[in-house]
Amino acid sequence: MEVAFGQEAYGAHFDSFMRHYLTFKTGEIPNVRKVYEAFKAHARSLEVNALVADIHVFADHYCAIALGAESDNYLAVAFRDLRELKVDVAYPFLLELYHYYTECLLSTEEFERIVRLVESYVFRRAVCSIPTNSLNKTFATIGRMIKKDRYLESIQAHFQLLPSYRRFPDDDEFRREVKVRDLYNFRSRSYWLRKLENHNRKERVPVDEYTIEHILPQNPNLSQPWQDALGPEWKRVQKTWLHTLGNLTLTGYNAEYKDRPFVEKRDMQGGFKESPLRVNEGLGALDAWNEETIQTRAGRLAQKAAGIWSAPSLSAEVLDSYRPKTEKAEVYSIDDHPHLAIESPMRLLFERLRKDLLSLDPCVSEEFLKLYIAYKAETNFVDVVPQAKRLRLSFNMEFHELHDPRGLGKDVTNIGRWGNGNVEVGLDSPDDIPYIMGLARQAFEKQMGNGEVNA
Repeated sequence: MEVAFGQEAYGAHFDSFMRHYLTFKTGEIPNVRKVYEAFKAHARSLEVNALVADIHVFADHYCAIALGAESDNYLAVAFRDLRELKVDVAYPFLLELYHYYTECLLSTEEFERIVRLVESYVFRRAVCSIPTNSLNKTFATIGRMIKKDRYLESIQAHFQLLPSYRRFPDDDEFRREVKVRDLYNFRSRSYWLRKLENHNRKERVPVDEYTIEHILPQNPNLSQPWQDALGPEWKRVQKTWLHTLGNLTLTGYNAEYKDRPFVEKRDMQGGFKESPLRVNEGLGALDAWNEETIQTRAGRLAQKAAGIWSAPSLSAEVLDSYRPKTEKAEVYSIDDHPHLAIESPMRLLFERLRKDLLSLDPCVSEEFLKLYIAYKAETNFVDVVPQAKRLRLSFNMEFHELHDPRGLGKDVTNIGRWGNGNVEVGLDSPDDIPYIMGLARQAFEKQMGNGEVNA
């Protein structure tokens, strides 16, 4: 394995590989500081030679994905884009797919399309500013949804059916957000500019040899010609659109352009009229650069971006075949809990607690059941059982995982009661709500993958 990784990369990457390998094999994400302990637990019941051989196989897969060792050109380019976007969080899923690929259960074309789907998913979510704290769990569990006779379609369906906080942003949302997002200070600006320029281009442009140009300059003290071009609200226009898609481009003449008026940038030697770059198409035909032309160009590039980072689009009929079949459940409300009646002393305490629980994250939902109220992200992370003199809370985590300096938590492992999880806490005073919320956040973050994301 050291030969496969290379001596230098072995020390830098082997622990990361083992974490991704164990996530794929066990379905659980090891704590980044406890990978060795997780490996020992996994290896305890396995035959040593078979385990070593399996690790060796998947180490080769990892080197192809993460270290540039892939021999197929199309896959190599797709993996490079993932590395530039820093999509390490998807590696457990990709290790599984790579294995199917090497066993000829997945064609090169299908595999590349799935890799591109992963790339689009992560990039679209980043552009739309969707929190990343669920990505670990998303990619750790997606393998369970694969239908072995329909790899690509089942993965497309899974992405398309993800709930709101895990959603694959659709074209409307992505086009809307990519036009207004600050892409100059985006973490991977060379990545998205390279993709815009080189998509479907055989003669690839070495984007790294160019610099990013703000067509409307960054200088807060704009010259009079620029102020005249932008109009009386020039400060607002500059602040709003300066770092956005419509105002950014590539050039080899950044030093010559400086803060020149648009017409000079257009007509000078090496100006926009002469530019061979695709991202500069149309600039040479414009007579002015202002809010309207910035927005028009942004709309055109956003349309192109939606095609580059494309979303799955299966028919409603196909999607319905992948939806889980569930029986209609009986509907309950707060009125079905007598201890939460309006005149009950627990009602006000509950209202304050529920407000804080629902504020933890936009993905948190509330469901009233017959005997308790569930607060869910992926599934229940906190359940509240109303009682006459307190609220009994169940946290869906192991007791030993809870950081509880005040010792309010009770270990209820293997003890029958309503609610999910092995930690129980009683709440009878609003003064304890801030502390209780600290415990609740631990249960929430555990469910969402502990927030350990490289994406």
